[in-house]
Amino acid sequence: MKFPVKELFSRHQEDQETQKNGVMLVTFAEPKHVVSEQFRTVRTNIEFAGAALDKCQVVMFTSSAMSEGKSTVSANVAVTWAQAGKKVLLIDADLRRPTVHATFRKLNLDGVTTVLTGKAKPEEVIEQTFVTNLSVISSGAVPPNPSELLNSKRMADLLDWARQNFDIIVLDTPPVLAVSDVQVLVPKTDGVVVVANIGKTLKGDLRRTVEVLKLAKAKILGSVERVKAKHGDRGYGYGYGYGYQSQK
Repeated sequence: MKFPVKELFSRHQEDQETQKNGVMLVTFAEPKHVVSEQFRTVRTNIEFAGAALDKCQVVMFTSSAMSEGKSTVSANVAVTWAQAGKKVLLIDADLRRPTVHATFRKLNLDGVTTVLTGKAKPEEVIEQTFVTNLSVISSGAVPPNPSELLNSKRMADLLDWARQNFDIIVLDTPPVLAVSDVQVLVPKTDGVVVVANIGKTLKGDLRRTVEVLKLAKAKILGSVERVKAKHGDRGYGYGYGYGYQSQK
């Protein structure tokens, strides 16, 4: 299947808009909204899937390609964990197209890259947010070598520090098929959630994404499907479903 030029432009435009303004936090703005409830269902199902593991403290959110909705899902699910009383840390590990700083209105002067280059300690770059119980570490300056930094011992040390200080650590990571960043992060995490945009995500891409993650020995907790609402949804326009589909 080929995307029309208009569709490709729409994806690029959506990606730029998200980087500039961040994602919509419906779970914070309207916690009783139906979409907020869907995010809580996603959170609950991740917890059920994680119960089968030895531990499920560091959860990575990724997708096949850009503009699939993984930043929206990771941020909103992080908010629902915080609202449930968990002490949560959201880390922007997408060092190429970061969004967390824009979502939570931070300057992004320091962050993950500052820690990974040895210029600061995690406790010096972490920031509180307007959501109770939720802290963030933004990406920091975009580096020339994201994969190498994410594969470093300092990244492992950052996550070890996070495990000691937080109940849940959420990682917003780049798309699997675009770069190798996710593969190098897999051994440092407990589970992976794949976000797909129904009607946009190609089945072949989703199948290859699962294959790549399995080769990296990732524990795939499930997939979140972003579905366009038929009649709009009070400005949100998307529904979210959670499930697991094995790719053969």
